[in-house]
Amino acid sequence: MAEEEGVEGSEAERETESVLAAARAEIEKQELQQMLGGEYDRLGAIVSIHPGAGGTEAQDWADMLLRLYLRWAERRGYATDIADLQPGEGAGVKSATFEVDGEYAYGYLKAEAGIHRLVRISPFDANARRHTSFASVFVFPAIDDKVEVIINPADLRIDTFRASGAGGQHVNKTDSAVRMTHFPSGIVVSCQNERSQHKNRAMAMKILRARLFELEQRKKREELEKFSKDKKEIAWGSQIRSYVLHPYQLVKDHRTGVEIGNTGAVLDGAIDDFIEAYLMGVRKGDAASAPE
Repeated sequence: MAEEEGVEGSEAERETESVLAAARAEIEKQELQQMLGGEYDRLGAIVSIHPGAGGTEAQDWADMLLRLYLRWAERRGYATDIADLQPGEGAGVKSATFEVDGEYAYGYLKAEAGIHRLVRISPFDANARRHTSFASVFVFPAIDDKVEVIINPADLRIDTFRASGAGGQHVNKTDSAVRMTHFPSGIVVSCQNERSQHKNRAMAMKILRARLFELEQRKKREELEKFSKDKKEIAWGSQIRSYVLHPYQLVKDHRTGVEIGNTGAVLDGAIDDFIEAYLMGVRKGDAASAPE
């Protein structure tokens, strides 16, 4: 009707644009609900980052990823709490674990689990050579008390120690940091961000429960995959994304093929395009492979 009127800016044209905008918004909302329809997608997330081999170069890359995810969470209005941060020798981090508190934080961030690869001219190489670094990102749902995870106290060793760091307000004068070792699984978690040993113990237990829960879920998936014709790769067992800063600038997700040339924006937390493409791909892939 707007086209038939042939008048640019007519009432019919404005009404059509308004209806289309509302329809697009509703479609996007429905797609989002389908993308994030997993049982635990609405929960918060616990993220752990570990550098690969390569010393300072890899540790600096892990620190860059930590900043990336903290900036992403800030952009979305999510609260973050760093539970454990092990500084690297000279630069970067040896490991980092933090919680992201917000609705659907796990649903989004589960798309980031995997190996992340960085190619750049190393700022730590006096000869300005190109280096390739790797870091692993693990994502677990921040499960609440309604989800039962049984931990036998006899299977657990709890050690306390003095927090490490460069100094300042986060370094404790007492042995308030907590390390928990779960013997059956071999999982070790630690928390040293709080001054209170009680708070660090509670956070360490929360991280341990999340990791044990994810371990059990992974075992179930692997059992199901034995009977699947199209066995899928576990996300965090393979390289998922490359961040190339030299000789050209490009970030490419190897699972979806999405490419972004603005590497600065990506490293500053603009990763929603990668996340949404992955979630849509997983949803469509699951639908295509579902039994009739």
